[in-house]
Amino acid sequence: MSDTLWKKAVSFHGHECGGIALGVRACMEAIDRLGITFSEDEDLVCVTENDACGVDAVQAILGCTLGKGNLIYYGTGKMAFNFYNRTTGESFRLIAKPKKPGGRKGKDYIEFVLNGPLEEIFDVTETRYELPERARSLETIICEVCGEGAPETKIRIQEGKKVCLECFHDYSRGW
Repeated sequence: MSDTLWKKAVSFHGHECGGIALGVRACMEAIDRLGITFSEDEDLVCVTENDACGVDAVQAILGCTLGKGNLIYYGTGKMAFNFYNRTTGESFRLIAKPKKPGGRKGKDYIEFVLNGPLEEIFDVTETRYELPERARSLETIICEVCGEGAPETKIRIQEGKKVCLECFHDYSRGW
């Protein structure tokens, strides 16, 4: 395990924990399998299925971020990461195995996650999602109710006006 990667992730996240360890180990596997150490643009993509601590490692170590458009969040709640190399087309998914009842805790668990056999920490499978398209520049539309700008993909038409999602009142009758 690279002590440098661990320190970088912990510094970004703010503290040591099992979740950041899982993220660091996932990043180590992505670097090894996909051959990308840091994504300057969108050559490396991560679709995370959780919004937990490990995602901070993905941002700090691999350079996958929401703002850059190469970190996508699909909220299944699972400690799973789908990694894609746009250049080679390679991809894989890591899903953390459940902790064993009465098993390792604290620093012992962190050490195990960082240095233990991968097959005891994660299952490795095919990705669950298609490779997301590259980030696009979108036109900003001014909401005709609140006056704030929102990207064109987040605007709705209501009573003939262009409105943002916060001002939009959904009309749903259970269908």
